[in-house]
Amino acid sequence: MAWFVKDDVSRGRPSILNMIAEGQIIGPECDRAVALRREMSDLLAKGPPPLSPTGLNALRYELTNAIDDLRGNRILQEVIAIGASLHPRLVELALRGRGRWNGTGKWAPRLLGEIDTGLADRFDKAFQTLFTNGDVQLVIELVEAELAPHGGTLFGGDCRVASGSWRVI
Repeated sequence: MAWFVKDDVSRGRPSILNMIAEGQIIGPECDRAVALRREMSDLLAKGPPPLSPTGLNALRYELTNAIDDLRGNRILQEVIAIGASLHPRLVELALRGRGRWNGTGKWAPRLLGEIDTGLADRFDKAFQTLFTNGDVQLVIELVEAELAPHGGTLFGGDCRVASGSWRVI
């Protein structure tokens, strides 16, 4: 279990932490369970570690690439596919960029609404417009606004260095 907790914390997505902190205690080890619940609650309250520069730049690059694709002449099916892959990455930047835990699926709009109802509304409107009629402009504007505090778009000049252990000479 320690590995799963550590992995959740490093990813900034506290699935197992929430399950432990919010779950119902069963079984004979109630004292241990209460202590574990308290530990997970403390970790949740502390928040995730900041995004690493490498992680942030990877998000910036992926989001930049997605809006570049949206700017192209695309059929609706392609726009929907791009939007579907872009949404969770943009939610991650919006949440983690504000020092908050990330969440996916149903948790994405809930967590966005917790930090800023206006932001959650902009997400809803932009993606509803994109998925309904293929209009990409609001999503592009939302991505650019979320990228701005983190250095803006990132395409040219993106450089990632592979770990020495992965290099083949």
